[in-house]
Amino acid sequence: MNTVKTLISGVALSVALATSAMAAGVELNASSTGLALQGYDPVAYFTVGEPTKGNWKITSLHNDAMYRFSSEENKVAFEKNPEAYLPEYGGYCAFGAAMGFKFDGDPTLWRIVDGELFLNISSDIQERWETDIPGFIVQADANWEDIADKEPAALQN
Repeated sequence: MNTVKTLISGVALSVALATSAMAAGVELNASSTGLALQGYDPVAYFTVGEPTKGNWKITSLHNDAMYRFSSEENKVAFEKNPEAYLPEYGGYCAFGAAMGFKFDGDPTLWRIVDGELFLNISSDIQERWETDIPGFIVQADANWEDIADKEPAALQN
């Protein structure tokens, strides 16, 4: 457990130093320009099965965040049912949410579980999360009710 606490502390420090402003509010992890998922196509995780960069010319605005898509078909699918493709915990790290924190999720460190997209902040964290995915999802779901509306930095106090 000390390894996890040390890892979380190190991540917290990194995030505190490098956290970008969020255009869409605290429930959504977006850049200061409002770009979600660092420009990755949210639909492609489900259709292609891997992170796929979206095209800056194919976009859709949802909850004040801009999503990019690799194809018009993916954009249409997203616009019909955005909730089916949005990452859990607003795109923040799933393991971080389980621990009660909000760390930037890395769109290249992902996993689909029961039809839901989860991101993590680093490969080490993702490996830890994968040791008990169901348990960490239960923890994160419970924590999310309390942390969704809070600024990431406020959770580190």
